[in-house]
Amino acid sequence: MTPKEKANELWKKMLGDNNHYLNKNIEIDKIIAKKCALVCVDECIKEHCHESEHKDPLAQDRWIDYWQEVKKEISLL
Repeated sequence: MTPKEKANELWKKMLGDNNHYLNKNIEIDKIIAKKCALVCVDECIKEHCHESEHKDPLAQDRWIDYWQEVKKEISLL
């Protein structure tokens, strides 16, 4: 999955079905979903770095680069 596809997937999951309109304003809900998706990515990076301290550093760098790119794509939504 490309970083852009992953960004869209996470954002849509955070937005949910949006039938409830938490804030009675879809644009605010979209902003909240974006912030939640960014938190999710930060947690993925933090946990992976902690778990893979003694593993292949090159693989870890590629993994972190991928998630940083996902963060960038989420920011562009």
